[in-house]
Amino acid sequence: MTLTLSAIEKSFGSKKVLTGVSFSAEGGKAFGLLGRNGAGKTTAIRILMDVFPADSGEVLLDGRPIDYRHVSLGYLPEERGLYPKKIIWEQLVYFAMLKGLTRADAIAAVDKWLARLGLSEYRNKKLDTLSKGNQQKIQLITALAHDPAIVVLDEPFSGLDPVNAMLLKDVVKEEIAKGKIVLFSSHQMNYIEEFCDSIAILNQGRVALTGDLHSIKRAYPRNRLFIRTENEAPLLSAFPEVCRKAPGGGLFFDLAAAVFRAWPPLPAAEDKSSVMTALAGRYDIDEIKVWEPSLNDIFVAYAGNDPMASGGTQ
Repeated sequence: MTLTLSAIEKSFGSKKVLTGVSFSAEGGKAFGLLGRNGAGKTTAIRILMDVFPADSGEVLLDGRPIDYRHVSLGYLPEERGLYPKKIIWEQLVYFAMLKGLTRADAIAAVDKWLARLGLSEYRNKKLDTLSKGNQQKIQLITALAHDPAIVVLDEPFSGLDPVNAMLLKDVVKEEIAKGKIVLFSSHQMNYIEEFCDSIAILNQGRVALTGDLHSIKRAYPRNRLFIRTENEAPLLSAFPEVCRKAPGGGLFFDLAAAVFRAWPPLPAAEDKSSVMTALAGRYDIDEIKVWEPSLNDIFVAYAGNDPMASGGTQ
């Protein structure tokens, strides 16, 4: 399956929220929809979920307008949407039936998911007696119990401790392995980077960048080294115009700097392997590698105030 948002436009009154938004997500892969608060992510998701229509543009499944009568969707919202004073099992069965399951199938699916997520002991408790993390897992069951073909997860790891986050990771990987379309929206870049094959970054209602994440990273110039060492001073002193501290620790060594090319002690800058070998042989270096931007670096570059500041859509 391929899900495509094509040239989506949306305004609320005089405020333009989405302008020509287009991206595609494939089955069996995870897709990350990113952007700062107010960038248009929630509006795009609601149009995808058929909560309200776009002013123009289309939502397509395998190249045809999506038929919501025959395509099941599961949605985990960022904000809790269940009833805090109601019995957990009863409302989970109710929501599964709303999404097309018979009562018998809904009961079987809910019990399976409660067991899978380690929540069976809470089935007859009220939702507000659970911790925030367990409430998040209960909310996840409403998104998955009816076995949807398209799963939309909005900040799915919010409130989860490391153990429960690992459990959710396993569940998400299982859903992806089934060939489903899984769409993430999150500000936790480490999770997006771990799961997502492709991304779209929205900026002020436009797509600032979209494509395969690996290809996006490889498109960055590979002319900088990252060095980690316990003793940074000798490198900073020897190469003051080339070497600088990296945000978050470590050093950046700029192979593109013209002054570096003129210095004879090291091999030619284009010969990255020889440069790394020479540096590692002369200095006490724990780690040295060609720097590749993290998703957080890419997000900061493309989600600023100017959506075209970093080169526009790819």
